[in-house]
Amino acid sequence: MTGISETAEHWFGLCRKPPAVHALQTGIHIPPESAHEGIPDGGGGGSGTIRRGIGPALSGMRTLNRNRQLLWFTLLAGLVLAGNTIGQSAISYISWYIGGAMQPGIIVGLVLSFLIEFATLFCLVFLLAGFVLSISSKKEGSASFFVELAGAKKYLKPIFLWSIVLALAGMLLVSIYDYSFVLFPILFFNIFGPFYSFLTSTLSQFPFNLTLVPYKVFTELPDNGGHSLLSWIYPFGFMDALIFSAINLLLFILTPFVVPFIVLEQKTLREAVVGSFGMIKKTWDEVAACAIFLGVVVFGVFLTYLLVQAAHGMVAPLEVVHYRPTATWIALGLLYDLALFSVAFVVATVGGIAALDLYTSAKNRQITGSPEQEPHS
Repeated sequence: MTGISETAEHWFGLCRKPPAVHALQTGIHIPPESAHEGIPDGGGGGSGTIRRGIGPALSGMRTLNRNRQLLWFTLLAGLVLAGNTIGQSAISYISWYIGGAMQPGIIVGLVLSFLIEFATLFCLVFLLAGFVLSISSKKEGSASFFVELAGAKKYLKPIFLWSIVLALAGMLLVSIYDYSFVLFPILFFNIFGPFYSFLTSTLSQFPFNLTLVPYKVFTELPDNGGHSLLSWIYPFGFMDALIFSAINLLLFILTPFVVPFIVLEQKTLREAVVGSFGMIKKTWDEVAACAIFLGVVVFGVFLTYLLVQAAHGMVAPLEVVHYRPTATWIALGLLYDLALFSVAFVVATVGGIAALDLYTSAKNRQITGSPEQEPHS
């Protein structure tokens, strides 16, 4: 398997020949060539911007294909978000139980939500730091992801602080989302209504809702008048985790260069945030093009659920209250769900590689003073 350093040098333009410009503090050289080959700039204008945005995504796919060990990041990030789903379901249960008994559920729920979000984001940011170090490694041979992940421990302070900032910002956005529903219901439904209806109706269909009984995904407890433990995970914890993931994905897209600034240039958190916003002002169109392209890829794969429904022959028969798929179809549905989420996490990994590619390209233009990139020689 091709080593990290060899692949990074090839796809990110980090050639072994002496660099034409000064090196960054970390020793990562940024030559004036394009960070992604095969995507010529094509001059200014929208088409050139789109190519410069999609180019890092395509080269990120090739990089991940050559460096399969980076899939450890994908697996670990998936496990972290699975833990977040379980944590969100536990919060829903505790808030419901305490709120019904002693009425302090809102405050307790907010505290628990912050703790769950902070723990999740700290793990994700720490993994991302190791991920960036792995891609940027200049060592000979194949650099281990876990070796670089261990090396990220020296950045614990800025990672800790950045996780707090992201958690607070995420809770603020969630609060705005919730209160917009209460205070401005008409505006909320006009903006989010179609998307929310599409999401809830889709999740109530096969292969996502394997029982095909809307709002009763798992059997309720007959004697206790409550939901089973699994029902707190799906749909309650699952929906909360989806909202959490969407909001924090937005935060990561808006601040894609903070972690590279921290681990590659040893900047303080304040310097990293300022540098990231300064860089995003110059490359927002490329970042947007890259994010939209990857989003279209995920959405295109997501639409394959229609083929699964067509093969199954039934979507969500509201009139058949007690209908349940056979064990074979339940197993196939679970495999499809797992495959779909795996693709989503792999694309997110490609997005991380692309973000570092955009960072490298922006640094190259900043150092050389060239507004445009030249094709890789």
